[in-house]
Amino acid sequence: MILPLSNLIDLQDDVYACTCAIIKRAQQVTVAGDEELEMNNGKVVSTAIDQILTSKVEYAIED
Repeated sequence: MILPLSNLIDLQDDVYACTCAIIKRAQQVTVAGDEELEMNNGKVVSTAIDQILTSKVEYAIED
């Protein structure tokens, strides 16, 4: 799997918030699984990064 680095470079959001979202998504994928996980050879963090940076999974910052 190739990470979408161009999306990371173009990221307009707070990097800290994006990182937190990736960590949370990786935890969710570990517990619940995901159909993309098999395509990424079981790489949970790579799957989470791809889903967040390509906006397949949306995140919001709560105050």
